[in-house]
Amino acid sequence: MFIYLFRRGKFAVVKKCRRKSSGQEYAAKFIRKRRKGQDCRETILQEIRILEMSAEHGRLIDLYEVFETHAEMVLVLQYAAGGEIFDHCVTEEDDCFKERDVVRLMRQILEGVSFLHERNVIHLDLKPQNILLTKPAPCGDIKLVDFGLARRVNVHEEIREIVGTPDYVAPEVLSFEPLSTATDMWSIGVLAYVMLTGHSPFLGDSKQETFLNISTLNYDFPEELFLDVSADAQDFMKSLLIKEPEWVLDIGDVISRDYGFICTCT
Repeated sequence: MFIYLFRRGKFAVVKKCRRKSSGQEYAAKFIRKRRKGQDCRETILQEIRILEMSAEHGRLIDLYEVFETHAEMVLVLQYAAGGEIFDHCVTEEDDCFKERDVVRLMRQILEGVSFLHERNVIHLDLKPQNILLTKPAPCGDIKLVDFGLARRVNVHEEIREIVGTPDYVAPEVLSFEPLSTATDMWSIGVLAYVMLTGHSPFLGDSKQETFLNISTLNYDFPEELFLDVSADAQDFMKSLLIKEPEWVLDIGDVISRDYGFICTCT
C-alpha cells in the first residue's frame, strides 16, 4: 500500500509504502526505463548491482526487493525516518547541526564512501539530499542513497562525463577530465562546508557563475559563518577542495590522517 510521494527526481519518484502483512515501512523508488527516447534498463541494473552490496555495509541504504513493469523498475528500499540531512543544513539556527554532530556524521559518510571506493565505485552525486538519517537528527545514523550516477572505475577505461549537482561537482567534471575517487572527495569537502554553515562555498547567482567559482577555486571562510567552526574543520575542507585531482588525498588517508575534526569522532 503506497502512502505518499516524498521524493521526485528527473527520472524517478520515491514513495513511502507499507507491507500489509507486517506494517513495516519502506521507500519504493520508481525509475523510468526509457529516458529521452533511450532504453536505460542497463543503467538501472548497474544501480541495483551497487545497491546489492549494501547488505555488506551499514552506511548504504538497504535494498530489499526489485519489481519490473513494462515502463518502470521499482526498487524497494529501507525507509530512513530521519529524512535528508539537507533539511538540517537550511533550518533555523537552533535546529541546525552543531560541529560535534557534523563530526560524527562526517565520519559515517567517510566510512560509507570508503566502502564504495574500496570496490572501485564512485558515487558522483554526493550532496545533502542524497544522505539520509535513520532517525531524526541529531541521533540518527547516515545512509547513502541514490546511486543512479555511480560508476565503476578501472585502469583500462577513463570516465569523462558531465554529471552531478552544480554546487557539488569537482573541477575535473567541468573540464571534462577523467573522473576518479578524487571527484567524490571534492564533493565531501563541499558537503562538510554546507553541513557546518548552511551555505554553499561556490554558489553564484547563476549556474555559470557557480561553475566559474569552482573552476577558479573561488571560495573563502567568512568570519560571520565560521565563528563557531574549528580550525581543524577548516583544514579538513581545505585538504579536499583542491583543483588538481592527483593532489587530493584518497579516503583512506583522510580517515587515518590526524585531522582533529575527524579523529574526535568515535
